[in-house]
Amino acid sequence: MSGVCDRLLGMTLLLVDAPSLYFRAYFGIPESAARAPDGSPVNAVRGFLDMLATLIRSRRADRLVCAFDADWRPAWRVALLPSYKAHRLAEGGAPGEEVVPDTLVPQVPLILDMLAAIGIPAIDAPGYEADDVLGTLATTQPGPVEVASGDRDLFQLIDDAKPVRLLYCGRGVAKLEDCDDAAVRAKYGVPAAAYADFAALRGDPSDGLPGVPGVGEKTAARLVSRYGTLDGIVAALDDPASGFAPGLRAKLLAARDYLAVAPKVVRVARDIPLLDLDTALPSAPADGDRLLALAEKWNLAGPCRRLVDALPR
Repeated sequence: MSGVCDRLLGMTLLLVDAPSLYFRAYFGIPESAARAPDGSPVNAVRGFLDMLATLIRSRRADRLVCAFDADWRPAWRVALLPSYKAHRLAEGGAPGEEVVPDTLVPQVPLILDMLAAIGIPAIDAPGYEADDVLGTLATTQPGPVEVASGDRDLFQLIDDAKPVRLLYCGRGVAKLEDCDDAAVRAKYGVPAAAYADFAALRGDPSDGLPGVPGVGEKTAARLVSRYGTLDGIVAALDDPASGFAPGLRAKLLAARDYLAVAPKVVRVARDIPLLDLDTALPSAPADGDRLLALAEKWNLAGPCRRLVDALPR
């Protein structure tokens, strides 16, 4: 294994948060603008393939992996914090079923088929989200690593020493923000390594994280800067000389049970078991005939051609 790692050192690994990108593609491209010959919408597939082509072409990565959700709302996170992503549950659906547009659901398997035909690894892990796959790969694979996602939680993966950077796609791939630790400090006032604790304090409605009532972004950043971690903040609550304003101390004490579990929910996993995989970006499709058949069947010749043209030669 060490020989493989030595060989990969210096070869940039691009990790792609596939759900983040295909959801963005689905809502960014009208269904009427991308349909298969049978009328089925393929807007998410088209947008995802074009985003991937843009990333490969612009980042000049040597290695690439796409991460998917095996479980978008893992039971172990819900057991710690029942509100976690609860607002995304499908009303009247099967237990644990996420609200996903009906016309997006059948496009995800097609994305997987396309990636397999091209030869780009698409992986998940039972009981974990794509974020956890990305966290594990960013931690265990040799660097440099670039993570492409529109999920702010992944700021916590940034590590200038390795290095690991976040290509934040909040405004789309064409306008991505290439973020290092300095970028996180400038935007939020905390180092990237402390972002998860900061987010737990501030809260995040998109993930069902309530945060500490009355503690906003500036107060959360100030607390993290002063006490280092949530554990440090909680420990300081028991010290009369720690300097908390009475009102703030009361708010934090009232949220003590939440603060005990929130960090475990927000922090991505770094050590989940993953199968060995070849991360090398292919120079040509692994199954050209299959890719051509899929492109013709689903009216995706243009995006497929652009993606193949972006592959390294």
